[in-house]
Amino acid sequence: MASSWERPLDHCYRGEHPIRTLAYLFRADRRRLLAAAAVFTVKHSPIWLLPLITASIIDTVVQHQPISRLWASTGLILFILLINYPLHVLYVRLLYGSVRRMGTALRSDLCTRMQQLSIGYHSRVSAGVLQAKVVRDVETVEQMVQQTAEIGLGATTVLIGGLVIIAVRTPEFLPVFLVVVPAAALLIARLRARLRTHNEHFRHEVETLSSRVTEMTRLIPVTRAHGLEGKALRRMNGTLDRLLHSGLRLDLVNGRFGSLAWVVLNVVGVLVLAGAALLSYHGVWGVTAGDVVMLSAFLTTLTNSTTTLAGLAPVITKGLESVRSVGEVLQVPELEDNEGKSELTALRGAVTFEQVDHVYETGGRPAVRDFTLDVAAGETVALVGASGAGKSTVLNLVIGFIRPTSGRLLLDGTDMNTLDLRTYRRFLSVVPQESVLFDGTIRENVAYGMDDADEETVRAALRDANALEFVDRLPRGLDTLVGEHGARLSGGQRQRLAIARALIRDPRVLVLDEATSALDTRSEALVQQALARLLHGRTTFVVAHRLSTVQGADRIVVMGDGRIEEIGTHEELLRKGGAYTALHRGQLT
Repeated sequence: MASSWERPLDHCYRGEHPIRTLAYLFRADRRRLLAAAAVFTVKHSPIWLLPLITASIIDTVVQHQPISRLWASTGLILFILLINYPLHVLYVRLLYGSVRRMGTALRSDLCTRMQQLSIGYHSRVSAGVLQAKVVRDVETVEQMVQQTAEIGLGATTVLIGGLVIIAVRTPEFLPVFLVVVPAAALLIARLRARLRTHNEHFRHEVETLSSRVTEMTRLIPVTRAHGLEGKALRRMNGTLDRLLHSGLRLDLVNGRFGSLAWVVLNVVGVLVLAGAALLSYHGVWGVTAGDVVMLSAFLTTLTNSTTTLAGLAPVITKGLESVRSVGEVLQVPELEDNEGKSELTALRGAVTFEQVDHVYETGGRPAVRDFTLDVAAGETVALVGASGAGKSTVLNLVIGFIRPTSGRLLLDGTDMNTLDLRTYRRFLSVVPQESVLFDGTIRENVAYGMDDADEETVRAALRDANALEFVDRLPRGLDTLVGEHGARLSGGQRQRLAIARALIRDPRVLVLDEATSALDTRSEALVQQALARLLHGRTTFVVAHRLSTVQGADRIVVMGDGRIEEIGTHEELLRKGGAYTALHRGQLT
């Protein structure tokens, strides 16, 4: 059975009408929603029954009808009012429970899709934008459904109930109301297109702001260190100004829309009231005093209901735009394609590049060209060269984040394009330049993804990573919280935890991307000792700018402009006096 993160999406979010998407999202709770609507109709009935009962009471008094009608009318309305409380509690359980479950499932789908999307997509799309979709857009959809159900269903039941009562008691006035309501609907339809455009523009500005805030907070150390606070604030203020103007335009359109609808409806209401009073005064159509009061109350009630429905248009438009926004992620085609491919159950670690080229989607020259290299199982290969030489691209090819544009990449003689890369990565560990830690304990960070790892296994990994000595000095040992991004630890400590995390997985293929470049001399020495243990018996790819850290590699591959320029050991390459020698001399001077 496929796990939740492997499951395919069974709905076309992107390009689908958002109303159909909402129906799909609530498919499991349709009966609950229908029950919620029925309960709401009953609990909300006093709003549209009260004018009728008021008319009955007035006619009883004015026409001196039997007093029993007065008590019957009063008893009926009191009963409906008293059962409002238990019915409202039931309604909240049915509706809000369904909405919360939908929001949770939608967020789960978004997180699932983010795990499935290619690294290329994540490199182009800001983490702040994706965060806004998971948090803000889903919350907007929840609020739209809640407000539409609470306010929209209330206004709709009042409109239907009121029109039915008018049709039965004073049918002569029904055509007037049937003109007012469609007129309001037409007004909504004409402005709805403009509302959608403004909401979409505003949403994009909010996403840009989220991205800018994330960027600003990450750059604060650099900004403060170089006295660039003013520049950073000017950049942020430009984004805020665009958001302000977009929001003001949206508010102005919404304000004009709501005010125009309210004025038109109330003018019609006053005219109808005056007409009903004149008809009753002259005894036309048998309109009673109670009918005039009822029509007056209904005009106010139905006018407010119609205005309320008109006011919901921005909420609905904004909510549907958020549904589309979520769909942009859920139906992005840039997925890592592992479906139906061979699963890897064992790996020796032999890696072969056969005339591999890779061109990024941005176009231009290939990042890697005609790259041919045969790496034996257990061999350590170092990649060196100037920035932009293609070293990181080779590492991403080994990890499987990107695929060769041409040529082949083989694992133990099998083309990687035929393998389920998720199963391959169980035999792979990566130690990046900046260790990636989450806000949890040391134990949780080291054993991440290894739920069956006991304390002794964790301590052994820390010992081999030269990390146990500082962990045991901490007040809570393995249960010490590292802080967000490991903020409570030094750079060397964080990197040793990253090595311990790699060690505990016992990988067959290891990728080290500038694992010591950001460390001081003492920390580097400790990390190098740990790396020596980590490399033993494993196929290892090392990228390093400091040539001193790669001298012990089995082979050193010198890259330039995406190509291999030289291959050999440290001593062999120095004897050649080529590109590696030039790099080496450059670091000695």
